[in-house]
Amino acid sequence: MGRTRRQIIRINEELCNGCGQCVNACAERALQLVDGKAKLVSETYCDGLGACIGECPQGAITFEEREADEFDEAATVEHLKRIGRSPEDHYAHMAQHGIGGHEHFHGRAEGDGSGFVCPSARTIDRRAHDHHDRPADTGSVPSELRQWPVKLYLVNPAASFFQDSDLLIAADCTAFTYGAFHPDLLRGKTLVTGCPKFDDVDLYLEKLTAILKQNSVRSITVAKMEVPCCSGLLRLAQSAAEASGKNIPVRSVTIGLSGELLEDETPTGGRVH
Repeated sequence: MGRTRRQIIRINEELCNGCGQCVNACAERALQLVDGKAKLVSETYCDGLGACIGECPQGAITFEEREADEFDEAATVEHLKRIGRSPEDHYAHMAQHGIGGHEHFHGRAEGDGSGFVCPSARTIDRRAHDHHDRPADTGSVPSELRQWPVKLYLVNPAASFFQDSDLLIAADCTAFTYGAFHPDLLRGKTLVTGCPKFDDVDLYLEKLTAILKQNSVRSITVAKMEVPCCSGLLRLAQSAAEASGKNIPVRSVTIGLSGELLEDETPTGGRVH
């Protein structure tokens, strides 16, 4: 198996208290406790689906995108047998995430040049199709989402949907709070989402800067909540625009806790400061 740039877990040893919940949550047994801290046994056993993240009460596990060994299903099954574990938990885990069969683990995301990817990270660009040509069961209000994935942690900066785009950087809560999110903010834009309070802002800055450097982004809209921690999303966008060396206009939209549009600062040109 070769190495590729992909999503893989990162363990903050300072936060880890050795409770072992992540070890039990990992169907592939890619984690174990070493000297009272959770450790990744081998990158080839980590499928990148992140079941361990939701089980960590300390918030010590996050995703990062970096060079890593590709996930190897065959090696993982042999690893499970070697340590006396049944591979059935592994197969059930894959089925739960809509994955079946060995070939899925080594498929490549369309157009992104990566190796193994979690299905939630598979690159989909719908911009070339009629955006309103969608199944009838999508609800009375049509979705304006034109690409996948949307999480900033998961998107590939080289994805086709970033080229010649208007970028919407939205705090996770905004889409649930602002009822007109799709028609007012998302329509015609490429979306990335995240939370500056709970996620790795250094990774955010690196990812956003790469997106802006590698693509022709016409404008940036930052949709954030009125809470103080959300203002960090605007600063990240401004810093990424500055680091890219490009003069990209940045629009700031603030949503109130009751779902109202509190503020819409649209620049006439250049960056917002």
